[in-house]
Amino acid sequence: MNKWFELFVGLVLLILAVLVIFYSQTWVWLGLSWDFKHAAWLFLKGGAIWFVIMIGLLFIMLGISDLKD
Repeated sequence: MNKWFELFVGLVLLILAVLVIFYSQTWVWLGLSWDFKHAAWLFLKGGAIWFVIMIGLLFIMLGISDLKD
């Protein structure tokens, strides 16, 4: 694919995602709120927690491995 086309498509998708997040705060359909900003924030917080948990497990495994030596 053409590099300029890829850059253009990426930029359009990025701008589109930001606009959807900005304007979705007031969307209600079938009694459900479609607030993508809140969903993205929850996903980011969950990812941060899983990252800390995995780093903790890594250190525990490294400590157990050092105990065997």
